[in-house]
Amino acid sequence: MIEVRGIHKAFGKNQVLKGVDLKVEKGEVVVILGPSGSGKTTLLRCINFLEHADDGMLTVGDFNVNCKHATKKDILHIRKNTAMVFQSFNLFKNKTVLENVMEGLIVAQKIPKAKAEEISRQYLDKVGLSDKYDSYPSQISGGQQQRVGIARALALNPEVVLFDEPTSALDPELVGEVLAVMKKVAKEGRTMIVVTHEMFFARDIASKVIFIDGGVIVEQGTPDEILLHPKEERTKQFLKRILPETDYAI
Repeated sequence: MIEVRGIHKAFGKNQVLKGVDLKVEKGEVVVILGPSGSGKTTLLRCINFLEHADDGMLTVGDFNVNCKHATKKDILHIRKNTAMVFQSFNLFKNKTVLENVMEGLIVAQKIPKAKAEEISRQYLDKVGLSDKYDSYPSQISGGQQQRVGIARALALNPEVVLFDEPTSALDPELVGEVLAVMKKVAKEGRTMIVVTHEMFFARDIASKVIFIDGGVIVEQGTPDEILLHPKEERTKQFLKRILPETDYAI
């Protein structure tokens, strides 16, 4: 179970998160929607401590931490139990696909190299890259690079996988292969929090959809409740822009 309570984050005078509360049960897939600058990515980064929240509490599994007063030990524990899939892949260009997946296992989890290689091969096979172990990032497509990123995250066996717009940097024809892998992961019961604008993915896979704007959660519910029958006017306005064929009464 993942829970954030009263998360605040500002950059200078810009209040990006204004007391966000979110609870994700084990095995749930939560999709976060919202316009640019609404705080979606910042929320993910605060959960993973890539950004330090100014205030609030975070629970991952049985571990609770006060974000404002988190120690290095606290942060290390959270990072061992969360994994991020980035929109820009963030692969080491000088390492092979296999070495990219192994890196976190060896460095962060202190797993012996032979065991780390065995685990990494298993997860690369899972995302359909068994023929790319020895390739470098520059030698594979963007979709394949993102699948390496997913394998890298899954190999760490985290409590939750955080996806930050994982298809936004891809050419349209490559989006489907990444979403197919994500759907497979979701159906295996992985806990996932996904920032995306892929509405069909949200409809098919999400347990819960959250709409965030202005640093607060405006509305949340099932995919049908939010995508087909939103109650809040701000949600309707947003969906009308990204789903123009939908005629919401505003």
